Amino acid sequence: MSNTDKALVLYDVADGVATISLNRPEVANAQNPELLHALDGLWQRAADDPEVKVIVLRGNGRHFSSGHDLSTGDPLTPRKFTVNEIYATEAKQYLEYSLRWRNVPKPSIASVQGACIAGALLLVWPCDLIVAADDAKFSDPVVAMGIGGVEYHGHTWELGPRLAKEILFTGRAIRADEALRIGMVNRVVPAADLDASTRELALDIAAKDAFALRMAKRAVNQTLDVQGFTTAVQAVFDIHQLGHGNAVTVSGLPVLVGLEGMKSEIARRG
Repeated sequence: MSNTDKALVLYDVADGVATISLNRPEVANAQNPELLHALDGLWQRAADDPEVKVIVLRGNGRHFSSGHDLSTGDPLTPRKFTVNEIYATEAKQYLEYSLRWRNVPKPSIASVQGACIAGALLLVWPCDLIVAADDAKFSDPVVAMGIGGVEYHGHTWELGPRLAKEILFTGRAIRADEALRIGMVNRVVPAADLDASTRELALDIAAKDAFALRMAKRAVNQTLDVQGFTTAVQAVFDIHQLGHGNAVTVSGLPVLVGLEGMKSEIARRG
């Protein structure tokens, strides 16, 4: 694999399949702005490459991703945050990126192991298919931080309304077997077989006609959009920003009202 952007993300193409790998295993593939920018560039590279028919997104190491990197910067350094600043940054790095990846006109597969927390859902939910290792756990515990869910609200569409509320209200994780039962993932495989199983699926899809695949994807995405998917995701993004505004008035920081509490809750639930 060739390195890109200080090896934050790796890229490889073989047999019509582009494999994009998150490469910060030492921090459970936490997503800083540099990683997201590199990731978006590689999505577009794969989209534009006529040799690529299927895109696989995966993470190196034990965990797919622990979500947004909240460790950067010195929390003791006084700084004024504005909703305008937060809105502009998140509209690009989270909502715009995720919707763009969702609409790439080629089939995509997320290959998920270990933890897939909060902002990590913004990477896997835009993918067309999800293959999960049997140790995968999906969660959005950010209500503990004083906000009503991550920026890309796939929850209601991926989980159904009642389970979406339970997951948001409690912060509990959805384990791989439950994710398969509710239809959020396509397959669950032993962790040791994850890469091989994902590649086998990708190669099966890559053997099909590229234009037919594009039209099949468009048919499903357009149906969801007629039902209101994109409009709803954009509307809930504004609700998310209201959460930031409230956090700034309470603590002077966007969302971080209960960061340590959220970390403790994740550790408690295991």
